Amino acid sequence: MIRLYRSGCAACEGAEIDVEGWILPPDTLWVDLIEPTREEDLAIEKALGLSIPTREEMSELEASSRLYREGGATYVTADILHNSEMELPTVDPVTFILTPGPLVTIRYFDPRPFTMFTDKLEREPSLCESGADMFLNLMEAIIDRASDVLSRIGHKVEAVANHVFAADKPIGFQHLITKLGQAQIANSRIEQSLSGLARVFAFVALDERLEMEGEKREHLKSLGRDASSLLAHNQAVAAGINFQLSATLGLINIEQSSIFKVFSLFTVALMPPTLIGAIYGMNFDHMPELAWNLGYPLALALMVLSSAIPLLWFKRKGWF
Repeated sequence: MIRLYRSGCAACEGAEIDVEGWILPPDTLWVDLIEPTREEDLAIEKALGLSIPTREEMSELEASSRLYREGGATYVTADILHNSEMELPTVDPVTFILTPGPLVTIRYFDPRPFTMFTDKLEREPSLCESGADMFLNLMEAIIDRASDVLSRIGHKVEAVANHVFAADKPIGFQHLITKLGQAQIANSRIEQSLSGLARVFAFVALDERLEMEGEKREHLKSLGRDASSLLAHNQAVAAGINFQLSATLGLINIEQSSIFKVFSLFTVALMPPTLIGAIYGMNFDHMPELAWNLGYPLALALMVLSSAIPLLWFKRKGWF
């Protein structure tokens, strides 16, 4: 699907188009390719005189495949967060092409920042001035969304910390470790996205459409500073996650040591009577219980009771 945003639209509304025999309108500011077909790729390549990278090319990791100039256009590919409302957000590549005319984006998913940006375009049509402005404001929405996700993860880690170091708390260590593991995975994906964006900003700063205009150049520098500050904050959150994980594992070891200490005390306390019983074998001439009619059932009941009492105590302690 192809969506166009044109300066002539009252609110820069997107529109689906038929690619057969299609000519790009001259007032187009943004061409958004969403899961484009090969025919749609060819239509855009013909209209703008540039090549559209395939999905496989977008997924390559080397810098030369993600940041380059070709035919007077600047190509940058960045990993963008999506599904950020879930416990484990994911990242996928999006390619941005800065041309002498419109901004071109190629994506195979629908990240939240794109929706946020198009909503902003409807409220502020004045943003539709050039493809470079589109790029800068879209990147700003991406940075804002990454900041929101990072803030949510920070609150989650803080909540785990409050639980780990609470005075009276249930054990629940397995749940805590699961939460910390999810936070660590999300944290690493945010770092992957922010690191890629920082490289994008450094590379795009050399583009003449941004380098020669003071306002756009300062906007790009501001985005670079935001990405750097979020990376630093992300590293602080990662350090907090590692500390909470170490503290949780330490508390587990302390709890296990306490359990083993109780077992050791029980073992020591029962060793003397066990030793005496083993030596004499309970073989005495005068054992009144042997003549009781209820002696055997009573012995069975005592066996069950002696097993149940420790189990109930362990359950109350939360050991299983």
